[in-house]
Parts: sequence; C-alpha cells; structure tokens
Amino acid sequence: MSELRFVRLGFGEEAVEYQEAWQKQREVHAARFADEVPDTCLLLEHLPVYTAGRRTEESERPLDGTPVVDVDRGGKITWHGPGQLVGYPIQKLPRPVDVVAHVRRLEDALIRVCAELGLETTRIEGRSGVWVLGDPVEQRPQLGGLSLDFDPRLTDPEFDARLNGPEYAPSNAGQRREDRKLAAIGIRVAKGVTMHGFSLNVNPDNTWFDRIVPCGIRDAGVASLANELGRDLTVEDVLPLVQKHLTAVMAQAVPAPRVVEKASA
Repeated sequence: MSELRFVRLGFGEEAVEYQEAWQKQREVHAARFADEVPDTCLLLEHLPVYTAGRRTEESERPLDGTPVVDVDRGGKITWHGPGQLVGYPIQKLPRPVDVVAHVRRLEDALIRVCAELGLETTRIEGRSGVWVLGDPVEQRPQLGGLSLDFDPRLTDPEFDARLNGPEYAPSNAGQRREDRKLAAIGIRVAKGVTMHGFSLNVNPDNTWFDRIVPCGIRDAGVASLANELGRDLTVEDVLPLVQKHLTAVMAQAVPAPRVVEKASA
C-alpha cells in the first residue's frame, strides 16, 4: 500500500465536533480519489456524540431523546467523546474492494497497540472490533441472583438493559467478567476509497454507553485501556503507538482485489 500519512485534527480542549470531522473526511476522500493526496489517517478526539450506522434499530437508541447523528458507515450505534482515540483511515483499495480485509488490518494494528501496553486482546467471530475476553459463562457471577442460563438479555425479547440500572449496564461488563469491546470499527467504501474507521477507548467515561445498546450487542459490554490495565493512561500516551502499528500493518499489507467467484454454467 502507499505510505500512510497522519493528520492530527484536535485533542483535549481542541476536541473536534463530529460534523466538522465528517466534512473533513469528505474533503480528504475526494482528494484521495483524485490522487491529489496519499492515503491519509485523521486522528482526533470528538466532543461527546452518538452516531448511528445504517443498521441501527430504534430500540438501540437513547431513550431520553438525546440527539443521534445518523451516518453513512456500516455497523450500528456507538458513542464518541473525550478519552477515546478516533482514527479515520482514508485509503484507496484495489477493486473489487475487499472490505473485510481492510477491517482485519485495522483490528491487527489495534491488537498490537494493546499488546505493547501489556493487554491481551482478540477478535470475536461475527463481531468486528477488538475485544477483551471475559470468563467462561459458567465461571461468571450470577446476575440478579439468577443462573446465567436465564440471563434476561438473551431470553426475554422485551428486556431492555437501558432501563435496568448498573447491574446490566455495558460499562460494568468488566465487573461481570463478560466479553467487552475495547475498540469499535465501522467503515464505508465509496469509489474504492475508505471512510470512517475506528475508535479506541483509552480512558473515557464509559457510562455514556449505558444510554444505548452499543453496536447493537446486548450480551457484552465496553472496556477501556486504563481500566483494564489498572493505571493512568491518556490519549496522548497511546497516539504514537497507534501511528507506529498502523504504519507497520499497512506497510506489510499487500492488498489484493476481492476474489469474485464466477457462477458455474
């Protein structure tokens, strides 16, 4: 792949409003399509915002009418805000585009970042992003005094964790020793060029996720690097590692067009 250029848009007190960053993505996307700029990754923190991908259902949105920005990426609803490092890699891919391979490269880079910090993370089949695995189900504490065999999140279609307090809150998944997502990935490919990207929870207030069904997943939660490692960690600490590992993964990658199987005669 071509060399990946990094542009730091704003962090901390200069955190970027979502619509402003989205417009910047569009501008860089158009320039990359025209080969006016190289592959570019925008790095930033956002002001607090909920964004909903194309597959988001009404039952996953905030109950209190908190505004949500509907976006043109894949995936479902999530939150962005202070303490979370967001990256928007805008890259030209060969056609036909292999979206899954692009997502896997982003996951690889973030897994390497976590490993360098001393945290083991992984993928979960059927669920994009980077995860901290919980204990086996039989070893987890019981919820509400009931056997996990009767976890209402899985057995009751009317159950809504957003109405049931901290016991079922996504931000408390670590205390329940459940699987928890550390980094979310949602992308769009237009004209062979990627948009949107990843968000890595460094030290955010994860209770923001309790108002929604994060990524539409009801039986897992969210995590942060600071909580999992048990030490202070900032976005500024993690920035150089993200740049290093994204650069390494992309440099090693040899993207190929997606294989399209021809129908048999």
